[in-house]
Amino acid sequence: MRLLSALVCATALLVGIEPAMAEYPDKPIRIMAPYAPGGNIDVTARIIADKLKDVLGVTVLVENKAGASGMIGGDVVARSAPDGYSLLVAANSLVVVPVIYGNAPYDWKTAFQPISHLQSVPAVIVVPPSSPIKTLADFIALGGDGKFSVADSGVGTTNHLVLELLGEATGAKYTLIHYKGSGAATIDVIAGQVPAQVDQLNAAIGHIKAGKLRAIAVSSDKRVPQLPDVPTMKEAGVKGLENFTFATYTGLFGPAKMPPDVLAKLNAAMKTVLTDPAVVQRFADLTAETSWSTPQALAAMLDQEERTVVPLVKKLGIKAE
Repeated sequence: MRLLSALVCATALLVGIEPAMAEYPDKPIRIMAPYAPGGNIDVTARIIADKLKDVLGVTVLVENKAGASGMIGGDVVARSAPDGYSLLVAANSLVVVPVIYGNAPYDWKTAFQPISHLQSVPAVIVVPPSSPIKTLADFIALGGDGKFSVADSGVGTTNHLVLELLGEATGAKYTLIHYKGSGAATIDVIAGQVPAQVDQLNAAIGHIKAGKLRAIAVSSDKRVPQLPDVPTMKEAGVKGLENFTFATYTGLFGPAKMPPDVLAKLNAAMKTVLTDPAVVQRFADLTAETSWSTPQALAAMLDQEERTVVPLVKKLGIKAE
């Protein structure tokens, strides 16, 4: 049988006919979640992978590789073959982190191919249930001398940027404790090792509803239906925060120079995934809003991020520790 297959291929080449190539995808796809398990990126990647495997008919695996605020895992994908089998879930911090580190292994504009926007979610400030902090005003007041500790999911992540934006608006300063993902930070806050944390609401809401954490305020424009008693940051009555809103959005990416047909198939698959009622509901239960986009629209969102957030990062002189 092997000899027959070899003869068929050789005959095809002799008469100028190329052997048929397997249609994409024909093997497992890996989605890189470049942070520790339990955070927004990890949760998003797993929800997407669970449905994408049904849409494409192949196994879709999620791999966590934390470090350097997502750049270590991102670099793995950037260096992968652009064949559609190595993908990346990343947040809008993809634009900011290389500026903060200053020696990024890649240029996000040339290293990655945007595929589709996935979901957006507000940030939330959380404390242990026994904390004396009851309001955002209390939290801001504790930032008077820079000694109060607050956890986030890493230098340059959107959680970190929320704290910097709050400080820029109010003058508050904190001792920031940067973890390699929000999951580890949450564990320490629940245990009382750190008194407060900024996290994406979809990663924290399970702990909030279980009574392990107490939400102080959310960064959305309006109160979220799942937590109707938690005020927005705009409602805090704190000078400088009258119009404060912020959202983390995530997207799906592949390495640059992906074949157009593979990109088109993945984008179409993501439209199916992100409009599936079960997927929409899973994200809604986590306070996240799904939204499919074209690759061009996601690229435009990142360009806007570079024009608005990167200048603030440079102004504040935020650098990796």
